[in-house]
Amino acid sequence: MMTENKKITKAASTIGMGTLLSRILGFFRDMVIAHFFGAGMSADAFFVAFRIPNLWRRLVGEGSLTISFIPVYTEYLHQRSEEETREVTHIAFTLMGLVLLMITVFGILFSPVIIQIIAPGFAKIPEKFHLTVTLNQIIFPYLFFMGLFALCMGILNSYRHFFAPAIAPIFLNISIILSVFFFFDSFQKPVMTLAVGVLAGGVIQLLFQIPFLWQKGITLRFNFNFGHPAIKRIGGLMVPGLIGTAVYQLNVFIDTIFASFLPGGSVSYLFFADRLLEFPLGIFAIAIGMASLPSLSGLASQGKMEEMKNTLFFTFRLTSFISIPAMVGLIALKTPIINLLFQRGLFDYQATVMTAKALLCYSVGLWAIAGVRTLVPAFYALQDSWTPLKIAIICLVANVVLNAVFIFFTPLKHAGLALATSLSSILNLILVCGKLDSKLGGMEVGKNVKSLVRVLFCSLPMGIIAYLICSMGDWSTTGDTLEKALLLLTGIAVGLGVYLICSFWMKNEEIMFLMKMLKLRRSPPDQK
Repeated sequence: MMTENKKITKAASTIGMGTLLSRILGFFRDMVIAHFFGAGMSADAFFVAFRIPNLWRRLVGEGSLTISFIPVYTEYLHQRSEEETREVTHIAFTLMGLVLLMITVFGILFSPVIIQIIAPGFAKIPEKFHLTVTLNQIIFPYLFFMGLFALCMGILNSYRHFFAPAIAPIFLNISIILSVFFFFDSFQKPVMTLAVGVLAGGVIQLLFQIPFLWQKGITLRFNFNFGHPAIKRIGGLMVPGLIGTAVYQLNVFIDTIFASFLPGGSVSYLFFADRLLEFPLGIFAIAIGMASLPSLSGLASQGKMEEMKNTLFFTFRLTSFISIPAMVGLIALKTPIINLLFQRGLFDYQATVMTAKALLCYSVGLWAIAGVRTLVPAFYALQDSWTPLKIAIICLVANVVLNAVFIFFTPLKHAGLALATSLSSILNLILVCGKLDSKLGGMEVGKNVKSLVRVLFCSLPMGIIAYLICSMGDWSTTGDTLEKALLLLTGIAVGLGVYLICSFWMKNEEIMFLMKMLKLRRSPPDQK
């Protein structure tokens, strides 16, 4: 039992470190965008144009393709011959390439219609609408490269190789940053540099996977046997999985549609707030969810259901041990973080205040979003993709209703859209837990709730102390970057220390496990 937990923790560490590097570069990227483009028309246009390709990356790369491909592919690795496994690889590559090519051509041709659907409010401003369409057409081929990248990631993760897929996203951020710095003055509309950077980043991410596939003896060749049983099973899991695995991302996408009717800058406020929320989600929740899927799939294929249940709920508690203090920290330090990262150039204090409101409301649901990302892989390990789909549809409808209520009947406006997403995410977690309780024969409710309460109890003093330390700075002004950075880092470091001390004092299971892992890693080989 401990062996699987250790495997997942080590794999999550690899994914988390790669994601951490990517997220840090991502913040530099967002700082560049905020400085050069602010939160005005150009930024709004780019964020909407990038929303579909980025949603696709999350739906496929972090969602339906990998989560539906890995259980079936893992079964072939464990129970079938090398030749049969190789055949599945080639067929999947061929089919995925053809489907992606058709989607890309369709997206480029029908970009005006797509933008009309996802940002209907932009149609009232012709210049903004046409700019968004042009950016979308340039970016759309990114879907093709990221879809194939997701397939490569699924293959490598099935072999328990996590490094290459985890580190690849840094190339997207580097590409965008370099594109802005080198080509900003080369375009009549400088925002085009962002679109070019996105497209180049997609190509590089895919190419980076190839050498690692070769090391595993994996080739990508054409095979048109689309009736293969494994492909049918993967497709059967993937189609409903497009919605079932990414309720949060779809809710954010819906937020963009509603935000297009709100005053200028609303789309950008939500985008920057979402980017900050994605930092802990990507490093911890998504990393643990991706790392656990091969283990859960292997246990399910071997019929070890009790081991699978114990592993699943351990990963849930481990994720909560990180996501709850992250939620409290973002709420306490929202203004200092946004000021330090984004408030410069065209991004002024008013933009900081508006983004902080969105971040507060998004953060309320962080623990639930993280919990769902950890638990949903269990359905796919059992090759059940319809249950998460049904739950997702309920939550999407709830989000739409709450969006309408908050922006039309309350003064919350764009912050109300973020709050609606958080509330629908909490509903999602409740429904997922209910279904898993009946499917796995018990959710260990008492143990899990006790763990959540302990973590929250340890997080509150952390948030209060971090807030008090950072309140000594003036976060309404621009500048004094080094002084502010030191103050913010001090608040985070002291707050983290308080959290760890409280957790150790309360003997939380998760910190004891992590300390044991760290001790084993530091021990000489003959002592392990």
